[in-house]
Amino acid sequence: MIACRKSFTDTLLALAREDKDIVAVTTDARGSVTLGDFAKELPGQFVECGIAEQDAVGISAGLAHSGKKVFCCGPACFYVARSLEQVKVDLAYSRNPVTILGVSGGVAYGALGATHHSLHDIAVLRAFPGMNVVLPPDGRATEKLVKFLVDFPEPCYVRVGRAAVPDVYENDDFTFEIGKANLLMDGSDLTIIGAGETVCHALQAGKALKEKGICARVLDLSWIKPFDKEAVLKAARETGRIITVEEHSRFGGLGALVTEALSEAPVPVRILGIPDEDVIHGTSPEIFHYYGLDADGIVRQALDFVGYSTRVFEAVAQK
Repeated sequence: MIACRKSFTDTLLALAREDKDIVAVTTDARGSVTLGDFAKELPGQFVECGIAEQDAVGISAGLAHSGKKVFCCGPACFYVARSLEQVKVDLAYSRNPVTILGVSGGVAYGALGATHHSLHDIAVLRAFPGMNVVLPPDGRATEKLVKFLVDFPEPCYVRVGRAAVPDVYENDDFTFEIGKANLLMDGSDLTIIGAGETVCHALQAGKALKEKGICARVLDLSWIKPFDKEAVLKAARETGRIITVEEHSRFGGLGALVTEALSEAPVPVRILGIPDEDVIHGTSPEIFHYYGLDADGIVRQALDFVGYSTRVFEAVAQK
């Protein structure tokens, strides 16, 4: 396992050695982002702004406007709150092709609490015309993403967590294409859709459900904007039920995106996310478990959703 932030910066450093136009900008966060090696090896391509996210976004926009390939890196919670106006105006509105790497997104900071959680970023940033949003699910997808974004001509927000994550993709034989969902498991009883670090939990839940006779389709919808509307509509037609799982508020995130897509062809959708409350303090796994966002929680919701107890009773009765 590898942390997505480490996969991101390792790939970025390898590319920057060959491309002097690649610049990394950070805000006293080279440790959090794992940019230490980049700063030591390529100091001429590294900009340290100190604790000044608003300045960092403006500087990044200027560098990008001058032709540099800019990656502005730091804690997600600050770039989608403190510097939100600069992200809106200097990047999205001005169409400056800066990639913001928001590390320790969602509830990755755990016990630091609501000040350090970023549970509104999808809702806010997908509303900005010109902004792209993606939450890579594992190290391999992150590596492919960085290689794509180096020459991407539009601004993009990339949200990753902090800890090492299990591989969703077991080898490099897959595509991680802008605006496209990836089918991880096929099934006809219901569809489970995840993004970012919830994808591995969705996949684990799909495998557990299969052992119980429930055939779940599992989709990696980590490209939030643009997103694969056709994959969602196809899943709705073919499975009839959808569960979304997100490390985000239930308002305006992945679940909202899916239900918006299905507004003209509705099917039952169950949104698993963070409710409208101050999040409990704890480690990231503890928070996932408390809110039912881990594999066990998804399995419980899926079994209830498909009426598993009724199906088991009917099967016994038929015997």
